[in-house]
Amino acid sequence: MEQIGKCTCSKRMDGKTIIVTGANSGIGKETARALANRGARVILACRDRTRGRETELELRQQTGNQSIIFMHLDLSSFDSIRDFANEFLTMEQNLHVLVNNAGVINPGNCHTAEGYELSFGVNHLGHFLLTSLLMDRLKESAPSRVINVSSIAYRLGVIDFDKLKESKGRVKSYARSKLANILFTRMLAAKMEGTGVTAFSLHPGSIDTGIKRNWSSWLKRMAPLITMFLKSPIEGARASIHCAVADDIEAHNGGYFEGCKAKKLTPAACDDDLALALWVKSLEMTGMNTEL
Repeated sequence: MEQIGKCTCSKRMDGKTIIVTGANSGIGKETARALANRGARVILACRDRTRGRETELELRQQTGNQSIIFMHLDLSSFDSIRDFANEFLTMEQNLHVLVNNAGVINPGNCHTAEGYELSFGVNHLGHFLLTSLLMDRLKESAPSRVINVSSIAYRLGVIDFDKLKESKGRVKSYARSKLANILFTRMLAAKMEGTGVTAFSLHPGSIDTGIKRNWSSWLKRMAPLITMFLKSPIEGARASIHCAVADDIEAHNGGYFEGCKAKKLTPAACDDDLALALWVKSLEMTGMNTEL
């Protein structure tokens, strides 16, 4: 079974404002819980309004932290992302950590509101647009961090710029989006150099999370066996928490973590020309016509 390092940093986060996307379940919920326990003001950015409000109430009661706030965010809709960003920027003066945690596996041939393949559209483009819209606030709040939850599945990913709207099947589409997360992180770190904004990507481990709802029928039948080898969401959140709070990771700006340790990437994930091309294409696809 894979080993997931444990974050040993006990740093408090009082006075820090943090957004966690997909915070109503799984890794996102446990990340939000841990950061709230450290005193942070935590924004739960969730698509499901009912579950988002329930999580807000639950975490407030469990942590005693009343600065936990649900805000609606549907990463499959650029309009929703822009509405969220506008509301956040009106309401909050600071943003110290943005945890781009939400993720989906395309259950079939599904697309976002703008017509992009669902996994790529939500996991990469949605978070790319969200980060872009919030970047000025991140700069103003520096030192600040962007954390992109990727996956070791990135190793199977291929970026074909002519077919980004097409589904490549569940696994390949998901892997493509996770490779995009890492390439985005590397380019973001390079472009933000000197601003006080740093960026990190990570693989949380093989986790038993709500993403199983998007599994195919035969995978669901195998779920009892598969889940024997999966880690809990609490264990999976350790890498995100580590990247959010640890003081000793700045030297790894743009880097990739597995558990709580920096890891080397495959050549494709270190291809800066590919990362730049993806950056330019993502600006075009999201309608962001200016550089960050």
